Amino acid sequence: MRILLVEDNIDITASIADYLEFQGYTCDFAYDGLTGLNLATNHEYDIYILDIAMPGMNGLELCQTLRKTRHDHKPVLFLTARDTLDDKLAGFASGGDDYLVKPFELKELHARLQAVCRRTFSNNAKRLALADLTINMDTLEVTRNGIDIQLSPNNYKLLLTLLKESPNVVTRETLEYQLWGDSVPDSDSLRSHIYKLRQLIDKPFDPPLIHTVPGRGFRMVEK
Repeated sequence: MRILLVEDNIDITASIADYLEFQGYTCDFAYDGLTGLNLATNHEYDIYILDIAMPGMNGLELCQTLRKTRHDHKPVLFLTARDTLDDKLAGFASGGDDYLVKPFELKELHARLQAVCRRTFSNNAKRLALADLTINMDTLEVTRNGIDIQLSPNNYKLLLTLLKESPNVVTRETLEYQLWGDSVPDSDSLRSHIYKLRQLIDKPFDPPLIHTVPGRGFRMVEK
């Protein structure tokens, strides 16, 4: 699951992003509403976490813009120090799905995200599957031929991206962005991660599902 976090407090942003990535999510972030809008316009996200009080464009305005201009109805969780009833009502009126008052525990934020996703995606598929490979996107469990497969957070992100796009080709640049954002390592780290993923997903089973497309990237397909 890919999350966009827009929060002008650098320390809060770092804490949330580190925690969510440890939980297996992909987290992009911005420190102001206009940058957040630019990211939302150019990338696809599953959920937005928006601070309300921000320079330039506040969280309420950003949410309204996403809803009205982009017709984007992905769930929005607001973060704010404002805790009056009128503030909460304003958040819901702008299109928000939940409201978390600062300060908060990261575990509560995670629980709120899970609850919002369950409500929002209750009528959508919560599993991705190809051949005998299955990902449960609620529990982050991966199985093939009924056998549980333990993946690192980065390998899970790779697998989820490839499987969501199957049978289409996913470019190296897209996969690198999913793992490292704009800070791609100098070494060929992606090749190493793909190798490890194949050792877990393909080597013990038949047929292989991860295929290299020379000069373009990788794809998952049953041949």
